[in-house]
Amino acid sequence: MRKKILFISLAISSIAFILLAAFTSTSHSEQQMQNFDSLVLPVNMPIPDEVTIFGEKVPLDYFDVVEGLERELLVNVFWQSQTLQFLKYCHRYFPTIDSILAANKIPADFKYLALAESGLRIVISPKGAAGFWQFLEGTGKQYGLTVNDQIDERYHLIKSTEAACKYLHNARKTFNSWTMVAASYNIGVSELKTQVNFQGIESYYDLYTNSETARYVFRIIALKLIMENPELYGYHNIKPFPTIPTKIVKVDSTITNLAEFARSQGSNYKMLKTLNPWLRDKHLPNPNKTEYHITLISNKNRKLR
Repeated sequence: MRKKILFISLAISSIAFILLAAFTSTSHSEQQMQNFDSLVLPVNMPIPDEVTIFGEKVPLDYFDVVEGLERELLVNVFWQSQTLQFLKYCHRYFPTIDSILAANKIPADFKYLALAESGLRIVISPKGAAGFWQFLEGTGKQYGLTVNDQIDERYHLIKSTEAACKYLHNARKTFNSWTMVAASYNIGVSELKTQVNFQGIESYYDLYTNSETARYVFRIIALKLIMENPELYGYHNIKPFPTIPTKIVKVDSTITNLAEFARSQGSNYKMLKTLNPWLRDKHLPNPNKTEYHITLISNKNRKLR
């Protein structure tokens, strides 16, 4: 009997020890987790009761609209590597884009169109669309951008944004909705107009079109919701990349060697090309003495403080 009681006592003691150890370990793990930035993604995407894009109301009383928006939220919320990058570096570009859009009386939400198009990165599509706003070469030239072997202003943030404003204003003459203007950026003004006339509709949300254009505006809306409310979608305590302390150097003559020019300004070729992707060659010919603004950062200002 004593052996039985001793056995039971030992068993109870062992269980108590295991539970105590587990509790202590869990508490320690929870404490460790609190010391790290968290990323807990929602399974059911939160959609506000009212959503607007380009100053226009999104009809959330339509089932297909809600499902289309939730699809793009799911894609972008769970594309963590890309979305985290957007949240970390967009502040470097959005203020400049915002100011140009405002000066041209274009809704501020169009910055999310640029984000959807290029991720604000130096990219080129399989069809040859390039730069922040993904202009084709012919379209870029049509809206005043210089595109040649030495200079490609599709990669110039200010000039390409100004060109995009011209495009958007031109499309606005055809469509009575900024949302339709945004759709035309993907499918083209002519093709969208043809579809509008054939289908007898005025709203993007009533448009039957190819899958890319059908998803296009919803992706822009999803990016807006995530960028403006990252915590709502599981992105907490995001530490943005630091603001770059740059300077502008004005030049109106030919630069025969951009690497030497960068060094003369206390910078280097890598930083010059990184901050001025519109400079496509190793030199800058300038027979017409055009004034160019070159963005630079000194080597000392590259250091994190």
